[in-house]
Amino acid sequence: MSYAMAAPLQAAVYQLLSTDAALTALVGGAIHDGLPAGPVPETYVSLGPEVVRDRSDRDGAGALHRFTVSVISEAQGFAAAKTAAAAVCAALVDATPTLSRGRVVGIWFERAQARRTGSAGQIRRIDLKFRARVEDA
Repeated sequence: MSYAMAAPLQAAVYQLLSTDAALTALVGGAIHDGLPAGPVPETYVSLGPEVVRDRSDRDGAGALHRFTVSVISEAQGFAAAKTAAAAVCAALVDATPTLSRGRVVGIWFERAQARRTGSAGQIRRIDLKFRARVEDA
């Protein structure tokens, strides 16, 4: 197994999201790798946790990355969050970005969970789960 492609994959996912015209039209530059500092925008995207499993074979090292991208919104209703979540999916599903190490075999959507959070349920959060298969080159 190799965890060596984790950082390059994360950088590629961030690049795909931050350069996607449809997503940036909805959230601007509010795509983060953690909670934004200072006041948070009404709707933003955050890269989240990942779980990685070995998928090496006799041809070489590889890994399956299961990762989360979250859309968080204080807009009324779920419409804004769901529209941004759909744009995240469109930007990532079936993408094969170039990595600084290794290669992406594919990125696939697995599932999503939409819920209200915050003390009064005023925050909408959609956690999108993806899987990416990478091979070390």
